[in-house]
Amino acid sequence: MAGSRRGSTSTPPTASCGRWRSSPTTTSIPASSTSPNIVATSSVIFPRRSRFASAIASTRDSSLSRFNSAPRRIELTESWRPPTRLLRVATLALSLWGVLVLAPCGEAAASRAAVERVQPRVVKIYGAGGLRGLEAYQSGVLVSAEGHILTTWSYVLDTEAVTVILDDGRKFEADLLGADPVLEIAVLKIDAEDLSFFDLAAAVEGDTGMRVLAFSNLYGVATGDERVSVQRGVVAAVTTLAGRQGAFVTPYRGRVYVVDAITNNPGATGGALTDIRGQLLGILGKELRDRRSQAWLNYAVPIAELREAVSDIRAGKFRRRDPAKERLARNPLDLTAFGIVFVPNVVDSTPAYVDAVRPDSSAATSGLQPDDLVLFVGGVLIRSLRDLREQAKLIEQPAEISLIVRRGEELKTVMLQSTDAEAEVGEPREGEQP
Repeated sequence: MAGSRRGSTSTPPTASCGRWRSSPTTTSIPASSTSPNIVATSSVIFPRRSRFASAIASTRDSSLSRFNSAPRRIELTESWRPPTRLLRVATLALSLWGVLVLAPCGEAAASRAAVERVQPRVVKIYGAGGLRGLEAYQSGVLVSAEGHILTTWSYVLDTEAVTVILDDGRKFEADLLGADPVLEIAVLKIDAEDLSFFDLAAAVEGDTGMRVLAFSNLYGVATGDERVSVQRGVVAAVTTLAGRQGAFVTPYRGRVYVVDAITNNPGATGGALTDIRGQLLGILGKELRDRRSQAWLNYAVPIAELREAVSDIRAGKFRRRDPAKERLARNPLDLTAFGIVFVPNVVDSTPAYVDAVRPDSSAATSGLQPDDLVLFVGGVLIRSLRDLREQAKLIEQPAEISLIVRRGEELKTVMLQSTDAEAEVGEPREGEQP
């Protein structure tokens, strides 16, 4: 090196992601003998007797002056060779140096590629809400080329007009195909083409310590063709869920990935959790607080827990009623005839809560209780009292119907058997809502 002291050589250049830079550090070589035997160039030592070393030794310093870091001939006065053990240590050190410096660069490049690949697969969903604490937006992920979207089942979907906006700004009205009340997921459908999507069959399993990326429209930051937000984190634990949403508990008690990043913000539910290479791990959950510690949970539900339910919903097992494809019953079912009194139907999206159950009625005998929330009637999703009333119009009496209700933390199945006598009860009393 120009200006270097005799018997010194420059160390290997240090690296930063994407470019190299030289280091001013020098390393000393013993030079106390009388007969030259080696030539040192940069950090590589060549025996004097090699052709390559001889060629370098014959080069004049003047021809190298235009390169600041060009090799110089170094003549030592005594024969000296580095010990074999020293060479092995040096080689190992250089190898480790390359791994430590270049590995983060490769990981960063993989993360950037994952972000570009995943963001078009995460959508922005708009629906009911709009009040403080009841935001009218959430996230979802595309899971098929036909436009199926996996998201969280929430009040945002309690409306006839659910809007989905893709990352390129395209806007669609979505149909709610169905939902699973235990897993609290829903599947929407849009009529769109040229979609990038996740293959649920190719989803991977997460583990403690895994670096992850969370994609969602948290706080509704992204609008139009703006892409959703991305957060980095680590899977802190794989555990079971025991949470509380406000005054209500969640029915899901399966596995979750607990993340060390603050991922479960307003609007984030239904977003995607992936590894750093963009492989899908799970779906971001709702805003929940741990019942034991009262700490807010940042978690995702593994795809392995959801895959079968999504397939069932797409197949129509948990379906939503389609009035255009149904025929009204001649003698429609009247649920009040079973002795059920529902809460007043104040707005279109009033939940189908049981307000009271008459003693000695069919509902009381079957085990139905006040404060039960009707979720499904005969496998059809019920989102409101309005849905319940419309579904009852399609059931011919007498009939046996199956109700799935939420009672506290549990889901209960209640079987109701209507009779000819109950079918003749007629209209509900004043203040009762079918």
